[in-house]
Amino acid sequence: MGERIEKIPLEEAKREVALASRRLGLLHLAFAEVLVETLGEEEGRKTIVRAIEEYSKKIGQAKADRARDVGLEPNAETFFEMSDLPSIGMHEGVEEVEVDGEKRVRAYGCVMGRVWHEYGGDSLGRIYCYVDPASSMAFDQGCKFVHTKALPDGDEYCELVMRPTTQKDREAVASPDTDWDAIETRTD
Repeated sequence: MGERIEKIPLEEAKREVALASRRLGLLHLAFAEVLVETLGEEEGRKTIVRAIEEYSKKIGQAKADRARDVGLEPNAETFFEMSDLPSIGMHEGVEEVEVDGEKRVRAYGCVMGRVWHEYGGDSLGRIYCYVDPASSMAFDQGCKFVHTKALPDGDEYCELVMRPTTQKDREAVASPDTDWDAIETRTD
């Protein structure tokens, strides 16, 4: 007997992914708030960053393993082919644009960014966004997927670009107190 295929309307699928994304955003915010409350602002934030770094390493390494499994080299070109994010529901829309000669990705209406803002947690929520540069560097130390704009920073949308890492970036990741803001903005 043939396999039964169930279908749901695209808009319903988008809503379901958005619900899961909202929950993920709330989970991050709740953990972050408890860590800051328990450890204090400075130590709490350091611990949140450390957790995001570990999470990102797992993501980047798993993507690199998948790339190798299908015969691809983990690099800036194959990073997007190995995407492990839903293509619907996490954002209201995504587009590629060119800015100053760079191909960038703009994501509008980030569900997690909106929930952090709703709960007054933009600053703690923004730490989650380090997952993008950290996971890309775990995928390939030679590239970093960084934010030029981010909803939790007060921007209208999130904008990301793939750039080569610098020696300072690679050294910073090896240190115990990685400054992800510097990695995101460093272009030298």
